Amino acid sequence: MSPADSGRARAVVLDHLRDHVNRGHSRIASLLGLPLEVRSAGALVYDEQDTPHLDCGGYGVFLLGHRHPDVVDAVVGQLGRHPLSTRALVEPNMAYAAQALTSVAPAGLQYAFFVNSGAEAVELAMKLARANGCRRVIAAEGGFHGKTLGALSVTGNHRYRTGLEPLLPGVEFVPFGDVDTLRAVLGSDTTRACVLLEPVQAEGGVRIPPVGYLREVREVCEEFHALLVMDEIQSGLGRLGSWWGCDEEGVCPDVLTTGKVLSGGVVPVAATLATAEVYEVLNRDPLFHSSTYGGNPLATVAAATTIEVLRRDRLVEQARGLGSQLLPQITGALAAAGPHAIREVRGRGLLIGIEFTSEALAGLFLTHMLRERVLTSYTLNASRVIRLTPPAILESDHICWLLRSLERSAAALVGA
Repeated sequence: MSPADSGRARAVVLDHLRDHVNRGHSRIASLLGLPLEVRSAGALVYDEQDTPHLDCGGYGVFLLGHRHPDVVDAVVGQLGRHPLSTRALVEPNMAYAAQALTSVAPAGLQYAFFVNSGAEAVELAMKLARANGCRRVIAAEGGFHGKTLGALSVTGNHRYRTGLEPLLPGVEFVPFGDVDTLRAVLGSDTTRACVLLEPVQAEGGVRIPPVGYLREVREVCEEFHALLVMDEIQSGLGRLGSWWGCDEEGVCPDVLTTGKVLSGGVVPVAATLATAEVYEVLNRDPLFHSSTYGGNPLATVAAATTIEVLRRDRLVEQARGLGSQLLPQITGALAAAGPHAIREVRGRGLLIGIEFTSEALAGLFLTHMLRERVLTSYTLNASRVIRLTPPAILESDHICWLLRSLERSAAALVGA
């Protein structure tokens, strides 16, 4: 496509975006000069002029990179056979995917229910908790669990709840990483509670709790007969360099939600996993919860193939090793900005956060990285933090590209 043709195509897209999708999104795209995404492969996304961009964003989805050939082949094959099920007969891909997912899950999580998004997975987790007698939800400040009304009720950021209060009753928030406050809140009321946490808060700004925190939370939940729900939608399936964030301390929750990486970067899919005891309400009444598109053949064949690739190619271990390599390199590459601009660089595995001293500097840095053709992620609950969530398949030239871009973007902040 010629520059003139690509310019016209982009203008048409922005007009449609403004008039039929969202004026704010269109305005931001115009101001930043954002190109169109038209194709992708591996760690790269190409725009309308076929210019490559290094994807270190994607909100944690693309651990396998874009269009992994095994996942694409499995989905294309399924598309040619039977893309959507009638729900009248038995659809085998869902059964195979559930077995594959539970086989790599923390011990005791025997059952899996597939849905279309992380927010839906959280909604089902809350529904299962309520069906098991929980009338209180205790969530962490700064946590993020989705933007449907129920999931938003347990998201610890008031910005996204403006105009919607009051949301669901019985939701309380405690500081992330503070077991003593959690114990006090649980002990203040004899009503059974559900405790909802992320092992590492991704949208909270890549906040890593103190060592032993998750294990102590598990013990406190047992003490007060509370259900422990672990939200691993962004942290699970290798993103942190372990299969699950809760594996780091050998914690087995009662319910676990997953998504993002589960898609293989090809078809949206998420799931809620539960112990047999918690899931019994669904075993007794299979219609207690259902979804027309949840667990569809395209999504579940993508999920099963993704788990196979993660195992076969040892991508979880690769994410751990690459993350250990990148964290000090990224810290060094950003040194030029100095402490007046960057407060801290932190991370685990391939979830890395750069915390700036102001929102303005974070935004300026993100803009400079876009000019370097490196995609990063804005952080919803911590606007001073820019996240890097690269794929586990980064090659040496990609790493050089990333580090050079970080150095130049950091240098551009000097005096800003």
